[in-house]
Amino acid sequence: MSNNIQEQIEKERQEAREACEVNGTNSPECAAAWDAVEELQAEASHQREKEPPKNAFQQYCDANPEADECRVYDN
Repeated sequence: MSNNIQEQIEKERQEAREACEVNGTNSPECAAAWDAVEELQAEASHQREKEPPKNAFQQYCDANPEADECRVYDN
């Protein structure tokens, strides 16, 4: 996961704290600010779940599925 999204999450957290301090913890501004934090955290979670990049052998087999070394046998 990129550090950029972590930096953005931290920035949004600080802004949310300030919005709640200025407008009150029950204000729409406070709620919206924390919603923005939650959305970024969800995005960071989705990025962690993505498939890792394929290695050279996997790329080769994708391009050459009939190659002997890429054959898959069902038992």
